[in-house]
Amino acid sequence: MKNNQIKILTTALLTLLAVQAKAVDVDAGDYEVAPAGTSLALLYLQHATRDSSYVGSDKQAGHPKLESNIGIARFVHYTDIAGFRVAPQVLIPFGKLEGKGDISSLGDASGLGDIIVAAPVWLLNDAESKSYFGITPYLYLPTGDYSKNDALNIGENRYKLDVQAEYSTRITPKIAWDVAADVIFYGANDDIAGGGKLKQDVGYQLQTNTRYFLNDQWDLRAGLSYLDAGDTKLRGQTTDSYKQSKFWVGTAYSPTSTTNVILNYGRDFDVENGFKEDNRINLRLLKVF
Repeated sequence: MKNNQIKILTTALLTLLAVQAKAVDVDAGDYEVAPAGTSLALLYLQHATRDSSYVGSDKQAGHPKLESNIGIARFVHYTDIAGFRVAPQVLIPFGKLEGKGDISSLGDASGLGDIIVAAPVWLLNDAESKSYFGITPYLYLPTGDYSKNDALNIGENRYKLDVQAEYSTRITPKIAWDVAADVIFYGANDDIAGGGKLKQDVGYQLQTNTRYFLNDQWDLRAGLSYLDAGDTKLRGQTTDSYKQSKFWVGTAYSPTSTTNVILNYGRDFDVENGFKEDNRINLRLLKVF
């Protein structure tokens, strides 16, 4: 196989892992608890561009570009079970990935992603002090569009379980702080071009957010995240883990008591073994029922 073909295939694998093999990012305030009986409809939209790739911490030559436009429709219902507040929910991802520049030969992929079912449980729910602690299992189902013959895919063709725990508290009347930790377990993808099974070690993510409340309707926010997605193994070869450090800044506004809009801008500041995001814009729309 020629060197340029090897580079393209390696880039494709790193692309798949860099875009998909992540924990669930949390927005500041996600673990603040709503009353039992409350339902939420949310729509997430993200536009991200990547203009460099890394093997280890070494930036690769050339001009590879990867653009993604991803959305998630999310439906949540709060209820009480055995004395604990629980919020069963479903997340339906969709969108498009497109290789550009030096990796335009990878083409693009669009369609539905892997459906996610989840049910956070709050072990601490103190509305008076506005302190909360919850644990959420996110189960990814292999329902998304996937073909072993495509370099880019929206679906992963494997089960995945992300167990997330978060503590959220109000430090002062004007400042809130959240910290979350994730452990990610991967099933095997047994439908790989060339045969074999793609396996992945356990991954980890640590996230933190802070908010400053300008008033009851409007806040300013910022956050940091570190991800170690776990080493991958395919046909006896091990690929070192994709690692990502990123930040975001943004704002949230509630035009009414039942609606909320979040707008964040972020980018990666350090990456190993994958693409580096140079720009990321996230928009979240929420409606309470």
